[in-house]
Amino acid sequence: MKFKIAIVYLLCCCLIACQQGAKEEIVPTDIAGKKVFLKKKQQQVRTLESEIKSLQAELEDMDPSMRKAPKLVTIDTIQTSSFERYTALQGSIISEDLVNASSEIGGRILDIYVREGQNVRRGQLIAKIDLESIQNQIAEIETSLELASTVYERQKRLWDQNIGSEIQYLQAKNSKERLEKSLESIQFQLSKQNVYSPSSGVVEREIRQAGELTSAGGPIIQILNTSKVKVVVDAPASYLGIVKRGDYVDIKIPAIEKELRGRISLLGSMIDPANRTFKIEVNLNNSSGLYKPNLAAEMLVKDLSMEDALVIPVNLVQEEISGDKFVYVVDNPAAAELVTRKVYVETGESYDNKVIISDGLNLGDLLIIKGARQVSNKELIAIQS
Repeated sequence: MKFKIAIVYLLCCCLIACQQGAKEEIVPTDIAGKKVFLKKKQQQVRTLESEIKSLQAELEDMDPSMRKAPKLVTIDTIQTSSFERYTALQGSIISEDLVNASSEIGGRILDIYVREGQNVRRGQLIAKIDLESIQNQIAEIETSLELASTVYERQKRLWDQNIGSEIQYLQAKNSKERLEKSLESIQFQLSKQNVYSPSSGVVEREIRQAGELTSAGGPIIQILNTSKVKVVVDAPASYLGIVKRGDYVDIKIPAIEKELRGRISLLGSMIDPANRTFKIEVNLNNSSGLYKPNLAAEMLVKDLSMEDALVIPVNLVQEEISGDKFVYVVDNPAAAELVTRKVYVETGESYDNKVIISDGLNLGDLLIIKGARQVSNKELIAIQS
């Protein structure tokens, strides 16, 4: 009990002395002076903590009843492993298969049989053009052809009987054949009255309405084929030597909570001078129609890969007031009583709650995992299986 009173008295004296010293010291007002003053106070705190621990250890040696029960911890053996770091690049889903359905001949649109947002299949009838003028032309040509055929037949009979001139026969024949060709040509134009879908997809936009005039080749509706889409991101130019065509990347689509893996199908061949980026594209199969164009997407690109690295959970790395980083390991695994050892470390790259230890730890060290934040240096521990 006397020892306990003595240590409490000593600690109180130290605290009072520190407080009196703090009252006597004048805190600088400039930045440089404050930095020096802060380092001085941090050193005083570390010295005081060291003295307290030393006194605590002496008391425990003198009075075994004051020893604390060992703290239960779990450990893991330090081993090398691979380390990979990924960067999330923001992009979107796009579809470039946007085609126009148009008429091969001009005229007034009689009717449109599809509406925006409707699914259509290749070859489906989507509109009809009013070709009344062509139908009138066909009637006129048919009448003229009937007359020309009659004249030709009569001239042929006369020519077969060696009556009349050859030129009259040839003119009648030519007139009949010319009208037949004209009729064939204009009937072909009439077959273009119906407008069919050039591909399967979704009607994206109605460019013309029923009753409006359209020219030959003029678009009537736009059809978007969403069976095949792609994820496109803008990657910084520094990734040119990192990613390659054919590499696998992970893709996340937050809006539909979808994660998938794909291969890079295209790398941009030029750098955008505005933002110094290039395109990375990954083709996706969208036969189900789940991926909608313009959906936001993330592409996880591996920008660092290391083999045989010392990697530990990042939450095990603690930091002092001074900024020095440390972890706890088992000091001497072969000893009868196991105690902790504070090891200062230097950290490297980190990702996904893991960090590389570049200096401080060695292969085979027993790293304290569970309970690492409840122990101190040289503290008695017991390993929990």
